[in-house]
Amino acid sequence: MAKEIIDTIGMKRALMRMTYEIVERNKGTKNLVLVGIKTRGLYLAQRIAANLKKLEDVEISVGAIDVSQYRDDLPESKKEKMIHNQQLDFDITDKNVVLVDDVLFTGRTIRAALDALMDQGRPAKINLAILVDRGHRELPIRPDFIGKNIPTAMNEEVKVSMTEVDDKDSIELINK
Repeated sequence: MAKEIIDTIGMKRALMRMTYEIVERNKGTKNLVLVGIKTRGLYLAQRIAANLKKLEDVEISVGAIDVSQYRDDLPESKKEKMIHNQQLDFDITDKNVVLVDDVLFTGRTIRAALDALMDQGRPAKINLAILVDRGHRELPIRPDFIGKNIPTAMNEEVKVSMTEVDDKDSIELINK
């Protein structure tokens, strides 16, 4: 059974609020880059960049990282078969990186993303922007920018749908 928590308008509002917070926290957009965790994190980063274009009239570099080869919950045999092409087409050294993802749960994906980022360069700082924080952390990871806190039970799942891949924008809470 699924219950819609956020609709299209709510998602737009959350992303706009996060955009304002990113500008405020970084004291502008100088040296700012956005890196989305594939797949939905990339689309969220692109939407934040579009918001920044409207608000600040700046073009912000947006890139994507695939963290699958950095996950600690994959067997080594699977990791060895993955293609290891790297990943960003711009340098993140000395940049203020905002890492973007759709849902923060245990923190393991973010840990993998931090490892992937460090393979790309040495940022001045890294902030974390998350559309939905559902709790249940297994690692000491905390987002800097949150679209929505949605406390969940372990038998629930948060499903983020985006028009780029799902033909609609919504956030649903699903009982397993």
